[in-house]
Amino acid sequence: MRTILFCQNNYAFGILEPIKEVLIEKDYPYTWFITDKLVDGFPFTSDDYTTEISDLKNFNSDAIFVPGNEVPYYLKGLKVQVFHGLAGEKKGHFRIRHYFDLYLTQGPYFTRGFDTFKAKYKNFEVIETGWPKLDIYGKDKLLYQAEKKKLLNEHKANTILLYAPTFSPSLTSAPHLIEEIKTLSSNSDYLILIKFHPLMDNKWIEAYKELANSYSNIKFQDEKNIIKFLLMADLMISDTSSVIYEFLLLDKPVITFKNISKKIHWEDSDDYGALINLVERNLNEDPFAEQRKTIFNEFHPYNDGKSALRMVEAVEDYIEKNGVPEKRKLSFLRRRKIHSIFGK
Repeated sequence: MRTILFCQNNYAFGILEPIKEVLIEKDYPYTWFITDKLVDGFPFTSDDYTTEISDLKNFNSDAIFVPGNEVPYYLKGLKVQVFHGLAGEKKGHFRIRHYFDLYLTQGPYFTRGFDTFKAKYKNFEVIETGWPKLDIYGKDKLLYQAEKKKLLNEHKANTILLYAPTFSPSLTSAPHLIEEIKTLSSNSDYLILIKFHPLMDNKWIEAYKELANSYSNIKFQDEKNIIKFLLMADLMISDTSSVIYEFLLLDKPVITFKNISKKIHWEDSDDYGALINLVERNLNEDPFAEQRKTIFNEFHPYNDGKSALRMVEAVEDYIEKNGVPEKRKLSFLRRRKIHSIFGK
């Protein structure tokens, strides 16, 4: 099965890497597609990769795994949506853009949503597999424990707090929490790690880097893979970000500000000034421990580390039953959008 791993943003690397490992085990040929902006930070330079759509045409693929919103309709291969997050409340998550033949969902909440659209449009399939980015939770949850212990010893701290806000201008807490984070750092028991989305406004990236340079127990993290920091942190601070769910699935407390979800199973507040008290309350009492089970059951009830394998097997089964699509039929406007992004 000849496979394309299709990346438009660097967060796709951590999602697709477990799929890559399954492809290697099965001895399937694969290539990466990355945009020009991703070349400098591409971590798999020993793999076959390209920035040219023309190379993908010549690759003659059977399947294309996409953790983004678009893929060229004219490329040969089953077009597979594997998603780039778990935030179903965000605008666009359940939008059907008609680029995909197969949606591989993370859990029952997402499966129900896309099954509704499947019944309406009747031109794609939906299979629940779990999400490959979280396979490490089932395989090696303690991978970074030694590094965590070293960090805490170096900073003479007891607890790691992770601040990981969204980049969306209307949803991000970054402009509102900079002074609160500074005050929070006055507690020497805390080591505060700051991890921003790659699309965060550069103004706030620079402001928080300056903050980290001024306070020894605040560290700004440039490393791309947020999973490392999710595994190390004891508590997360955020707003309306998909990583909230990734953290909750580790059964650890989360504090958010002005989250837009209709079903909140963690501590959410409209008062940015309450941060210090909320951190203490959630570390000491963990009042939402029981509610977190809902997130596990609905969003990602898989802890076996085999979601990537299920995805590849789902694609194998689909192709065996239905064959490999030569291209996907789209409306004129959808075709025009793809041409504007990737060319004809």
